[in-house]
Amino acid sequence: MDIVRHRSRHDRWHRRLLYGALGVAAVAGLSLAVFRLKPAAPSVSVSALYTDTVRQGDIQREVRGNGTLVPEEIHWIPVTTPGRITAIHVLPGAAVSSNTVLVVLSNPEVEHAAFEAEWQLRAAEAQEAKLRVQLESTRLAQEATAAALRAEHSVAQLDAEADARLAEEKLVDRLTAIRSRTKADQLGTRADLEDRRLEILEEAHQAELAAQEAELSRLRAVRELRRRQQAELEIRAGIDGVLQRLGEYDTLQVGQQFAAGANIARVANPARLKAEIRVVETQAKDIQSGQSARIDTRNGVVTGRVARVDPAVQNGTVLVDVTLTGPLPKGARPDLSVEGIIELERLVNVLHVGRPVNGQAESTVGLYKLVNGGREAVRTPVQLGRCSVNAIEVISGLALGDRIILSDMTPWETHERVRLN
Repeated sequence: MDIVRHRSRHDRWHRRLLYGALGVAAVAGLSLAVFRLKPAAPSVSVSALYTDTVRQGDIQREVRGNGTLVPEEIHWIPVTTPGRITAIHVLPGAAVSSNTVLVVLSNPEVEHAAFEAEWQLRAAEAQEAKLRVQLESTRLAQEATAAALRAEHSVAQLDAEADARLAEEKLVDRLTAIRSRTKADQLGTRADLEDRRLEILEEAHQAELAAQEAELSRLRAVRELRRRQQAELEIRAGIDGVLQRLGEYDTLQVGQQFAAGANIARVANPARLKAEIRVVETQAKDIQSGQSARIDTRNGVVTGRVARVDPAVQNGTVLVDVTLTGPLPKGARPDLSVEGIIELERLVNVLHVGRPVNGQAESTVGLYKLVNGGREAVRTPVQLGRCSVNAIEVISGLALGDRIILSDMTPWETHERVRLN
């Protein structure tokens, strides 16, 4: 009996070892099978996705950007004469004409200089009148002297001729005739000298008057300058339009001091507007002057044409000026936010699809293509070509009729396959 009991105990020990080995093998096999299993594809709700079908045909290449309407004619009004604000007559938003007074400045020094210039000119004009009288008096005196000498010379000439005839008849001595002739010649020379002196005097008088006229012209110019400086204390609009701004930040106050050269107001012509559109740098490379454009003012669409493309890039965007060729819709005014669509070119008979969220022109991206009747989507590399606002050209990776997901799939980009439900 002892031997039988020993064998039974030994058999039970062997069976336990066998069962344990089988259990370990089973666990190891199950772990290996689980390890080799592919991860389950995540589920994505179809209602949260936007899909599109690959088509073939013509597409219009366009780029889009946001911007504002700005006047083509903007007139900044600088302060030419420094002064302190004494009155503000017009506030921003009001319609103005070219002669409308916007702001009045005061400057005692300018006003005093204008007063002094006026009276200096008046004094010079009085001095010029006095000089003319004096010169005329001197001229008349010289003319009288010359006329008296000419008269004496005429009398002496007659006496000399008479004495010469009498001397020939032996009625007077020859010495008397010679004296008469000498006296007449002397008076003739003196008369010629006085006539020459009169001519020189007149030339001198003309020179004096010219100098006085030059001084008067200078003083008149100074007076006009002072008057203009005084008049410029009244800041006028300069053009017909709408007052857009007073000061740099619309903070003008009575008593505020302004230096010469500072901008005090801005007036614009609201009848002539253009659109300044900012386009993303990567999309602006094909924009050229003359291309057609549409400007959406949120109250209507107006046609336009690209007038200028800024060569500089600011904050990743390029500034494009669009001249408006169509009538402006109601409510269009300066600084109004608008959206611009610029037409680049027309692509004829190309494979294209709606533009994915992460789809950039001339790039290769991974897009999810619908398979198995739309129950799943598989990540597929797709080479994209030229793009428009809402469409992009397909170079390779997709075929006509394929459906792809256009929505942002970044949360599932680590999965090659997703289930759609």
